Amino acid sequence: MAQHVTAGRRYLRAFVSGFFVAVPVTVTVLDRLAYVARVEGASMQPFLNPEGGLESDVVLLNRWSVRNYQVQRGDIVSILSPRNPQQKIIKRVIGLEGDFIRTLGYKKRYVRIPDGHFWIEGDHHGHSLDSNSFGPVSVGLLHGRASHIIWPPNRWQRIKPCLPPNRGPLDSEEEDG
Repeated sequence: MAQHVTAGRRYLRAFVSGFFVAVPVTVTVLDRLAYVARVEGASMQPFLNPEGGLESDVVLLNRWSVRNYQVQRGDIVSILSPRNPQQKIIKRVIGLEGDFIRTLGYKKRYVRIPDGHFWIEGDHHGHSLDSNSFGPVSVGLLHGRASHIIWPPNRWQRIKPCLPPNRGPLDSEEEDG
């Protein structure tokens, strides 16, 4: 009987010490590498949440890939909301610093994106609080890049950068004309 008690204590001690190692490692991984987030609302329809309110997509947000604030046009990113820093929002990158953008209802029809900023929009214009509401976004608010849809299972896929039709920076010909 004494052997069972000693073995039980050894297993308990191993579990507790493993727990105290696993928790900091897990927190570091989630803080530095990637984490999952549920996409709520209609702002990114039809690409995310195509079924509307019936079922929310869950995406893998890659934090490592944005550690140097490197994003490209068409990426879907998570940022801290410029209006409410307690909230994270998911939008598509439309323009990068130096680009000229034709806005969709911002106070100016055309905007040059300042250094250290980018322009984000939801895919469902009119149902999105994005750069058309608050202007260019500081890259310092960047939190992660959506790399995969991981839920629901029938929507599993890698997310590739793409711009919606007629969005993105203006060509030099359009700027002149």
